[in-house]
Amino acid sequence: MDAASKISILLADDHPLILRGLSDLFATYADLRVIGVESDPCKVMELVARLTPDVLVLDLVMPGMSGMEIIQQLAESHPNTRIVVLSMHANVAYVWEALRNGALAYVLKCTANEELIVAVREAAARRRYLSSSISEHELECYALKVQPRGMDAQDMLTKRERQVLRLAAEGNTSAQIAQQLNIGVRTVETYRANLLLKLNLRNQTDLVRYAIQRCIISPT
Repeated sequence: MDAASKISILLADDHPLILRGLSDLFATYADLRVIGVESDPCKVMELVARLTPDVLVLDLVMPGMSGMEIIQQLAESHPNTRIVVLSMHANVAYVWEALRNGALAYVLKCTANEELIVAVREAAARRRYLSSSISEHELECYALKVQPRGMDAQDMLTKRERQVLRLAAEGNTSAQIAQQLNIGVRTVETYRANLLLKLNLRNQTDLVRYAIQRCIISPT
């Protein structure tokens, strides 16, 4: 398998031993390649911009800048890099905040290596993954409890996602949206995939119907 067809991974953790262990782990899989490691959270954004990895494996708790801040910034500025949180914190509040802010997978450090490998592959394919010990039911219950009354998924869309939602619902192709927003086609496709995930929609037809129901566009 050539390097271009492998899933490129950036590792961010303030513990050098963990970075070395993760690098050794990923090196044993033919479809994965580590293209960078970083122990300083303040440099992660710069490294993502320079290396454009498919997946960022990120610790949540690091000195200087929290993983949650990095997730928030990357979700807006580099949506093509999918985020896998690797954390010691199993608390449902951490999980919910990470997913709400843009992470696609959440893996506990105490789990087997195989779970992390699956999480990276699922995130690269733009699918959500949670460690088997994390309860989806508890997560849903927590979300209902902490979300303000009346808040829905649309309230959590970024400004750029709202722009893509409107343009896509109007029938523009990814290439046309890219031209109008002055961004790459691949970036638009990532935004569209994120929209379907966040809004729990299946396809373009659902997206158009949703946009009409929310008065984002007018019915023709």
